[in-house]
Amino acid sequence: MSTQTLPEVDVRPEGTDHTGDDTPKMFHYVRKAKIAESAVMGTHVVALCGEVFPVTRSPKPGSPVCPDCKKIYENLPSGGDGE
Repeated sequence: MSTQTLPEVDVRPEGTDHTGDDTPKMFHYVRKAKIAESAVMGTHVVALCGEVFPVTRSPKPGSPVCPDCKKIYENLPSGGDGE
């Protein structure tokens, strides 16, 4: 499994809205610190857009991103030091 890190922001896209073949229709931005916990423990994460889901997939380059998450992410201040 490969991971991607977004520069200077504490969020990363994760998938929800699954299709019939268990492939996510789009990926959401969630806090990096919560991704590993969710993947290992099965806990749910909260995306920037408010979607709640367990982490089951990692995004690939070119994967579709939730437009609401993307809009929120683009308006975040740079630095991403907060929780």
